[in-house]
Amino acid sequence: MELKILHFYPDLMSLYGSYANVSILKRTLEEMGNTVTVERAELGGDADLTHADFVYMGAGTERAQKAALLYFSKLGDAVKAAADAGVTMLFAGNSMELLGKTITDDAGKVYEGLGLADFTAAQNKKRFVEDVYGHTDLYEDAVVGFVNRCSVITGVETPLVTSMDMGHGNEGPCGPEGYHQGSVFASQLTGPILVKNPALLKVMVQAIYRHRGETCPEIPVDGYMAQGWAITAEQLRPAAQNKEKRTAEGRLLIRTS
Repeated sequence: MELKILHFYPDLMSLYGSYANVSILKRTLEEMGNTVTVERAELGGDADLTHADFVYMGAGTERAQKAALLYFSKLGDAVKAAADAGVTMLFAGNSMELLGKTITDDAGKVYEGLGLADFTAAQNKKRFVEDVYGHTDLYEDAVVGFVNRCSVITGVETPLVTSMDMGHGNEGPCGPEGYHQGSVFASQLTGPILVKNPALLKVMVQAIYRHRGETCPEIPVDGYMAQGWAITAEQLRPAAQNKEKRTAEGRLLIRTS
């Protein structure tokens, strides 16, 4: 197949090596025999989502995020139409916040989001920087990565990471994280998220094939990525289990006191 990846604002929204999510997806699709074109959508430029097979935006600073929102919001109807049509999308880092109703910055200023989802984001001066170990309903492997965020996101009914043993979720520690609805995926996890989580990369590939109405063939597995996930999961699992145990003991203590 001839496939098109539409990468929004790569020069502005590419913290934490976010561009690698596009690179690894492109390489995987090409190894499967596809011809893949990556089209860069620049600030103020035209962006045709009509024939896109994958739409992506990475993470940026809070200032960069507001600049991205200024232009991306003008494409709101087109983005919603593409989502309704089943185009696969991934919003990594704080680009996730653009999808909601509003973003309130740490000074109390409110920005209108795309309204693709019903959640709201409130930013503050405190940052949460920590490793993440969690779980998703999409596959059995643990979800790993790290977060560097300053926002609390409320109103997400369908999270991507449904539970976390370690890390800061949408609304607080060890809560659900991210957003997933249909073919739209979003998460504050970085690493980059598709490089750190080969199983999630497979989900993206399968979604692209499904949207095209094609049967997905066997997806090649990058040995280094698989090994990297295994090592990270092995390192984080004991700490995550200990943290979960301490949290449970704390709840028990509160109930019995």
